[in-house]
Order: sequence, then structure tokens, then C-alpha cells
Amino acid sequence: MAPRMIPLVNGLSMPSVGLGTWQHRDPVVLNGVVLRALDMGYRLIDTASAYRNEAAIGNALAAALGDKASMLRREDVWITSKLAPKQQGYSGATAAVLESLKSLQVDYIDLYLIHWPGASGKALDSPAHRTLREGSWRALEELYRQKRVRAIGVSNYTQRHLEEMREYAEIAPMVNQCEFHPRAQQPGLLRYCRESGIAFTAYASLGEGALLADDSGVEQLEVVCSRRPDLTRAQILLLWGLQHGAAVIPKATSDRHLQENIAVADHRLSADEMAILDDIGKLPERRFCWDAASVA
Repeated sequence: MAPRMIPLVNGLSMPSVGLGTWQHRDPVVLNGVVLRALDMGYRLIDTASAYRNEAAIGNALAAALGDKASMLRREDVWITSKLAPKQQGYSGATAAVLESLKSLQVDYIDLYLIHWPGASGKALDSPAHRTLREGSWRALEELYRQKRVRAIGVSNYTQRHLEEMREYAEIAPMVNQCEFHPRAQQPGLLRYCRESGIAFTAYASLGEGALLADDSGVEQLEVVCSRRPDLTRAQILLLWGLQHGAAVIPKATSDRHLQENIAVADHRLSADEMAILDDIGKLPERRFCWDAASVA
């Protein structure tokens, strides 16, 4: 079964399961991973300017699209990329998107996000953050109208940052990509995005690997794992995110993990199992990546 599609407010639909590529920089390894993932049925590749791997992904995508036997078309593959904090601002964002298009060897990017609400080199409480991200958004709106990007959104934005956008955005963000797993459930942000028509993408669904350990210390996760021997621990965590309506973009390099991750489309957790995992939210929140709450 192919992963379900997540509708965006502009009428496009985004695959709910994709391949994350953060920390994958070896071009030879990444080329093999992307080609195998596409062959297995992945149709979303998530990258970013800050990952420094867009060129390698572009080479792999060009090879896949150039293989007549694969029957793969550009419109079959959803590419997400992101603006680095050092590129914030109108001119920086414009140049960044054009550079990403060149590196990825494509005429358009399906989804482009502002990676972080802050700009590099500024104090956390600096008013420059808002000025620069507002300029970045204006650039993305123009590129969207020019059809250089098919959808635009943000990443790591808190509800406060999203509410602020109502004051200057002519086009509302279509996606918010944030850390999301049973130890960092962010129910208020998830609800706000749902009510505002903003699709949600989860990163770090596996807690950067910490939630995969047998000694994770999360009793509720162990209970569900014992009930579902047909699923791996990673699949259980991915299903939790998917069944909360989020897209997931787990990283993987081995064939076994690539196949396990895409196979979650064939499974489902029961309402009781979801409730048990939701109960983990009563524990103190634990983030494994970044928290933008302190960015002005």
C-alpha cells in the first residue's frame, strides 16, 4: 500500500511518508539511498540548504528520472527543501531558493520552508529576527507566485511565530515541520496548525534514536511494543505520528530500515494503543533537537 497523501490548502497533496536526509552528506552513500528509496516507493525526499546535500540528491534524482525503465516522472517525486538561518531576509531567501533549484537540478521545488524563525548571528531577543523572517516570507510568496516553488511553509515555528505571520503574510504557511514524538507531543501547536489549515510534518519521530533503545525508560512504549510483535519499535513511533495526522520523514540508509519505514502504510495502531502512547505526554517534555520558544 502506498502512503496516504496529506492535502494542503492550495489543493496539492503531499506524501505522508518521506525520506529524511539530515546528516547524510556522503554523496556516494546518499546517491544509493535515494535511488533505492525511490525504487521502494518513496515519493518524498526531505533536504535543506543547511544539510549541504542538495547537489548529491539532485544527481540521484537526475539519474532516476533519466532511467527510462523506471517510468518515474518529475511530478511523481515531492522535494522539500529549507532556508538556512544564515540566509534569512528577502535577498538571502531569493538567492537561496535559486541556488537550491540549481543544486537539485529541477525547475521547481514542491515545498520550501523557512527552517528556523531566527537568523544567524543575532541575540535571541533581537527584533531583527522578525524583520528578517518577514522578508524571507515575502521572497517565498513571490517565488510561489512565479511557480518556482509549489508550496511554502515554515519549520520549528511556535504558535506565537505562526500567529505573528497573520500580520504580514499575504499567503498563509501551508506546512509547519517540527520535532514531534511521544516525548514532545506539542498538543497546542498541533491543534493550532490543524485549526489554521497548516499541515504538520514531524521530524525526529524516533527521538534521534533514543526512543529505539530497549532501555528507553518509557514504560508506555514498552507496553505497546510487547502488544505488537508484528511491528518494530520504529514503526510504532512512526504510526503514532501518522495517526495524529502528521507526515513523517525518518532517516535510513540500510535496505531493511528503508523498507520498514515505508511499510508503515500497511499497518495501524488501535485506539487503545494510541491512548497508551499519548499518555507518555504526562511525562516532562524531552526534546532531542531544538526549541525556538526563546527566539524573538
